[in-house]
Amino acid sequence: MSTATPPTQDRPLLGIALMLGFCAVIPFADALAKLLGEDFPLMQLILVRFLAQSILFAPVALAMGAALFPSTRVLGLTIARTLLQIAGLLLMFSALRVLPLADAVAIAFVMPFIMLILGHFILHEEVGPRRLAACAVGFVGTLMVVQPSFAAVGWAALLPVGVAFVFAFFMLVTRAMAKEIAPMALQGASGLLALPLVAPLAFLPVSMETPLVGWIAPMGAEIWLFLALGLFGSLGHLLMTWSLRFAPSATLAPMQYLEIPLATLVGFAMFGDLPNGLATAGIAVTIASGLYIVARERNQARRVQDPA
Repeated sequence: MSTATPPTQDRPLLGIALMLGFCAVIPFADALAKLLGEDFPLMQLILVRFLAQSILFAPVALAMGAALFPSTRVLGLTIARTLLQIAGLLLMFSALRVLPLADAVAIAFVMPFIMLILGHFILHEEVGPRRLAACAVGFVGTLMVVQPSFAAVGWAALLPVGVAFVFAFFMLVTRAMAKEIAPMALQGASGLLALPLVAPLAFLPVSMETPLVGWIAPMGAEIWLFLALGLFGSLGHLLMTWSLRFAPSATLAPMQYLEIPLATLVGFAMFGDLPNGLATAGIAVTIASGLYIVARERNQARRVQDPA
């Protein structure tokens, strides 16, 4: 007998706290992917991510009595979510091969603007004209970050924009099903569904001309780096999944802006990379527009709670 998780009421503060935890953890996973991506095929990194996700969460979820696939609807959404996650990780890890960590993350931060718009049209979440205007300003900030990166590496600078679109849909799908399945069960189920899709590609012969597929055995400290990649990546996405269980995507999207300065610090500490002047100005514009949206969310919540 499967145990479906009963619907959960929104708890915005808890959702925000969990999303902030995601923002604190995920830059380390991205930095490890950038570091390992210099020497290992991308599908190997993605396989390790999903293998860790499966091992860490599926057994725990089952032990707690949670169903990995509580309904046909959840199964279908989990398959769609898994395919989106694979595509998003592939695009992001590809971008990290050629872009500084902070630039890749900042460019991908067109995603919260996309989420606000998709949340309005798909999930019917309220998005007012002022927040839409802030999205437009934030998009201009994103273009300011793209420009110097595009000049340096060409079309590869747009890979994070692809990440933004993919993960916007990923988070909306997660939000649509988050109250029907326990977060740990969802992460475990996604990992198990991804393994048969990713594993065959990871074990193809390695081609150094197109270092996408194949497996190169890690040695020494590289093993620990792979373990850390699996741990940080899995934990980060668990926190994100949990956050969407308790708050609307439009509320959580602005919280993710904390990831930009954290990614900048991690990128500087690990690779000595800092954004140039134009990119820094673009990041500032993007963060400012996000903070404005946060203020609008807070004022809107106060008016709903105290209409007088």
